[in-house]
Amino acid sequence: MFELPSGAEIQGIIAATKASVGFFIPEIYLSVLFMLLILIDLVAKGRKNNLLAIATLVGLAGSTFFIFQQHSLPPGELFFGMYVLDEFALFFKYFFVLSGIVAVIVTMIDEQFDREVKSMGEYYALIVAMVIGMIMMASSADLLMIFLSMELVSFTGYILAGYFKRNARSSEAALKYLVYGAVSSGLMVYGFSLIYGITAQTNLIKISQELAAHGSDSLVMIFASLLVLAGFGYKIGAVPFHFWSPDVYEGSPTPITAYLSVASKAAGFALLIRFFYIAIPHGGLPVENKLGLDWVTLLIVLSVASMIYGNVVALWQKNVKRLLAYSSIAHAGYLLLGIIVMNNQATLLYLLSYFLMNFGAFYVVILIANKTGSENLDDYRGLGIKMPLAGAALTVFLISLVGLPPTVGFIGKLYIFSALLSKGSLYIGIALVGIMTSVISLYYYMLIPLNMFLRESKRPDEKSMQLAVAPQIFMTVLMVLTLVFGIFFAPLSDFANYSSAMFGMTLPLP
Repeated sequence: MFELPSGAEIQGIIAATKASVGFFIPEIYLSVLFMLLILIDLVAKGRKNNLLAIATLVGLAGSTFFIFQQHSLPPGELFFGMYVLDEFALFFKYFFVLSGIVAVIVTMIDEQFDREVKSMGEYYALIVAMVIGMIMMASSADLLMIFLSMELVSFTGYILAGYFKRNARSSEAALKYLVYGAVSSGLMVYGFSLIYGITAQTNLIKISQELAAHGSDSLVMIFASLLVLAGFGYKIGAVPFHFWSPDVYEGSPTPITAYLSVASKAAGFALLIRFFYIAIPHGGLPVENKLGLDWVTLLIVLSVASMIYGNVVALWQKNVKRLLAYSSIAHAGYLLLGIIVMNNQATLLYLLSYFLMNFGAFYVVILIANKTGSENLDDYRGLGIKMPLAGAALTVFLISLVGLPPTVGFIGKLYIFSALLSKGSLYIGIALVGIMTSVISLYYYMLIPLNMFLRESKRPDEKSMQLAVAPQIFMTVLMVLTLVFGIFFAPLSDFANYSSAMFGMTLPLP
């Protein structure tokens, strides 16, 4: 018979909840910002789109103050083990807030919004909602919280992908994103239900302890693990869960494409790392563990497949956004290498480098689309003469995506491949695959500057296409940071190393 909790138990629950709320201030602040943006949209008259954008920028920037205050708090579990605060979570809080800020800035210069959308009321509120969801994904330590936070990110992503309601490509992108997302969520939840049925636990640490102590039916656990991996694989866009990426990236508004390719992918990796390092007994080491599944071998297969498929298929793409979509699949493979060797520093550093170079590339793509009305590779011919700064910046970002010095992309890949080689001869072959696929990527990335600088324009009558001062400044800042951090990378490396600590991890990171 069900027994009601006693008064003392209720008081204990209230006290524990109050204590947890004190560690939840950034998320509460962002939730208030979300509601404030909706209120501004309802109340403000006239040119409220600019007001909403500025309010979003100021609000997101203000959240960094509350995140910074959390560095002085001790790491631990919140809300009865459903949520955690640690250095790893703080890293992603900064990452997602900065991603939201850049997404808003990129949106402000995209002229397609002026043509397609009358009101931006919900748009900026949804950006903030997505930031909240991704922060919760990175801090989730419970199966229920993982699912809820993923669904918050997914639902906002579906709406934002189809924000150009009168545009057939945008509507198609949203529908495909929804269908693939629903299937992957269903698979993941079914996997969670099997894990709960075996362990009677939803907390990741307790699941690990239960499996380590009592083991489980190997066949059932293998099936459950594959289902869970399908959910995570969809979020990071790795092969064979990548099918949504090209069409969604091509059809979505370009700022949302950039946002999904950087922030949403990073959120998926944050979840995968926490689950892989904590919930799995023996820390996911390449030995037969009590799950009956060698996770490392499985992730190696996904990583190699993503690197090869993403880079090879990108060779035939003529749409720049679609080309960058397949590039994103390949970069998911490189990021998986850091997880395989359990090197958080290398993985987080690669994410930071990917943030700069990918947002930078999409930013220039938007500026070019504003002037030409096209995302087709052939229409980039001769643009290096008409838009020299944009051409130079895009070339730098693409060189960084290849992983060539002296860019931050080179440092990211250097750390990943160094971590692989430090593990011994077993991983040399994987590192070679990564290097060879990077060489393949050099060909299709360099097609863009080749068209811009070495081929004549199809419209030679057009004169120079001058950009406004503000977009040029922001583009230059991203380009300079990409180069500077390629040489003076110690701050990024130190921050990534500091952020490697994860609450509840049973084994120290190498």
